Amino acid sequence: VAFALLIAALVQFHRGSSPGAFWVPLATTFKLLAQAAPVVVLLFLLFPRINTGLQLRIGDFHSAMTGFSDRLSPGGIETLANSSEIAFRAEFPDRRTGPPGPMYWRGLVMWRCEGMEWRGPYSPKSISDSPRPYPASDKAIRQRITIAPHGLRWMFALDRPFGIPSGAVLARGNYMYSVRPIRKPRRYEVLSSIEPIDKELDAYERRQALQLPASITPAVRELAASWATHDSEPRAIVKSALQFFRTQGFRYSLSPGEYNKNDLEEFLFHRRTGFCEHYAASFAALMRLAGIPARVVVGYLGGEYNDLGGFFLVRQADTHAWCEVWIPENGWMRVDPTTAVAPDRAGQDLSSFLAGRVASGEMATGRSALLTRLARLALVNQVRSIWEALNYQWDTRVLGFDSDVQDVFVTSLGLTKSGPLPLAMQVVIVIFVLLIIYAGWMQLRTRRRVDRIQALYERYCQIIAQRVEVCSSDRGNVHRLALCARTYRDERR
Repeated sequence: VAFALLIAALVQFHRGSSPGAFWVPLATTFKLLAQAAPVVVLLFLLFPRINTGLQLRIGDFHSAMTGFSDRLSPGGIETLANSSEIAFRAEFPDRRTGPPGPMYWRGLVMWRCEGMEWRGPYSPKSISDSPRPYPASDKAIRQRITIAPHGLRWMFALDRPFGIPSGAVLARGNYMYSVRPIRKPRRYEVLSSIEPIDKELDAYERRQALQLPASITPAVRELAASWATHDSEPRAIVKSALQFFRTQGFRYSLSPGEYNKNDLEEFLFHRRTGFCEHYAASFAALMRLAGIPARVVVGYLGGEYNDLGGFFLVRQADTHAWCEVWIPENGWMRVDPTTAVAPDRAGQDLSSFLAGRVASGEMATGRSALLTRLARLALVNQVRSIWEALNYQWDTRVLGFDSDVQDVFVTSLGLTKSGPLPLAMQVVIVIFVLLIIYAGWMQLRTRRRVDRIQALYERYCQIIAQRVEVCSSDRGNVHRLALCARTYRDERR
């Protein structure tokens, strides 16, 4: 739009103060852009794209980061509750809607416990080459994900990914990790299993999954020990812990106040108010105290379905943290302690969940009543869905048209891409031929048109000159007419 307006301004500047000062420049601009469109489309589709490490960075790139890092601190996720930034969009090519049950999008697994604070590995260890059993085809879910640029290496997939795309590795803990930082929209396909894959826990992972800080207070240790004393079976301990969160007055809140990493006792016995990261961090620590290997997983939960585009939109506000515990006969089992306090959270994206709580009076909204009513209007939601579907098509069809997609497109046309230089030469030759055709067409359009009356007059003079044997081209038209008239009179006599 800005480019078109600039051309229109230049056209008007060239014309000066002529009549029709508004429509004529716009019409001329439209003609110029229409004439250039074929060349632009040809260059976009066929001109070779070269992947290099050169990146143009304007401003602080960290402002566009995902909703989490390799550290989970109290309050680190709750600050994103009102963020409308897009994390990624997901399609399910083999089905119209998503899989049954809640959608947990796995992003990072954290092993190191420091009380209420957890950390991921500094350098994730790849297990992509390790022999691992693949689930049956009916137990796999295929996803096509378009991730927004965030400058880091996190990639997302439904829980338990096993078929990973190129340019990514599968790290210890079954999460994907990009080889290069993601600085532009990226589209990839991945397979996930609906059942646990790993059935064995090696000694190294067991030590990591039972590590605890020395700063945990005796009261917290006694709480976990009481569950193990009552029933040492892992499932029974998990059930007792969830029952503790469910019945001891814990509340789900976006503003629970500040905690530090040593406030585990403060959270469990006094304030009992928190967001998902508080419940995930405390639950995993309690499981380790009870002798059950546990870890924290950070990612996203849910997503908003777009009927027009057929995709799920996952925002930064959907960032979520949950736990995994090791059950000997089943492997790593997902446990979300937040659902013990807020049961409806697992089945909805955060925006829908909060809207329901506001409508029921359980939570207060930070927005005005007018904005809240407008957000609920069907027309507003429809316009928003259309806009998001258009943005998705722009991101996937235009911004996502990289060298890999171009290779597939060129192959589908029956062209063999032998390298960037030969393809570029072919494109230049085609453009040169198009320009020659266009120049010839313009030449035909701008050729001087012959006046029919003038042509008839010239023909008449030629006939008269032949009959009277006069050919005086250097004389004027008046002399010719007089000569023709005299000749005509002589012939009549």
